[in-house]
Amino acid sequence: MADHSIQGKVVLIAGGAKNLGGLIARDLAQQGAKAVAVHYNSAASQADAEATIAAIKAAGAQAVAIQANLTTAAAVEKLFADAIAAVGKPDIAINTVGKVLKKPFTEITEAEYDEMTAVNSKSAFFFLREAGRHVNDNGKIVTLVTSLLGAFTPFYAAYAGTKAPVEHYTRAAAKEFGARGISVTAVGPGPMDTPFFYPAEGVDAVAYHKTAAALSPFSKTGLTDIQDVVPFIRHLVSDGWWITGQTILINGGYTTK
Repeated sequence: MADHSIQGKVVLIAGGAKNLGGLIARDLAQQGAKAVAVHYNSAASQADAEATIAAIKAAGAQAVAIQANLTTAAAVEKLFADAIAAVGKPDIAINTVGKVLKKPFTEITEAEYDEMTAVNSKSAFFFLREAGRHVNDNGKIVTLVTSLLGAFTPFYAAYAGTKAPVEHYTRAAAKEFGARGISVTAVGPGPMDTPFFYPAEGVDAVAYHKTAAALSPFSKTGLTDIQDVVPFIRHLVSDGWWITGQTILINGGYTTK
């Protein structure tokens, strides 16, 4: 029987410096992961990455920070190569990379569309490809998407639209990698109370989102708390291995499918 515990496992987290990715990185170290490779995008998040690395080491795990812009296949290949050289082949690979754009459909430029596709779809595709090549047998792969995949709403065509392909990438990868005991899932949180959320939203929109979920009255902010998402990620990369090929919306009843 395969070992599905987190104890002694090697983890790679894309976008693992801060917010949800940083909390997942710290949590898995606390759960007994042997090593965590933390990817961050640019110098702007280097300090966050270093703080997360320090917390991982304080929990008793090895840690390495790797900077990369993951919008090319070569960059994703190098991320896996660098992580493997530093801490070994991953048992768990998690991709939290994403970019939000809220804008009327008729005002979205080609440059904006290309950037959103590169960040949200292309990078996810090649992360899954490299995970399929390098994650150990009986490993776990998770990609963060968005609960807007279950919404009927304006203004997010370029965001939710470029996250939507990840649903099929997840199904295909789960079917192909399943012969090696690897589970592949996508997780779509609701609007989260992090700096990732607020810049794209106006005051009225923030007020709406804070009341839109069925369980909003029981949340500190009305939004999805990253603390409430982390246990589900922990489950999917351990005892929840039997869940595969699925997109799971974790949002307190904000949207459903």
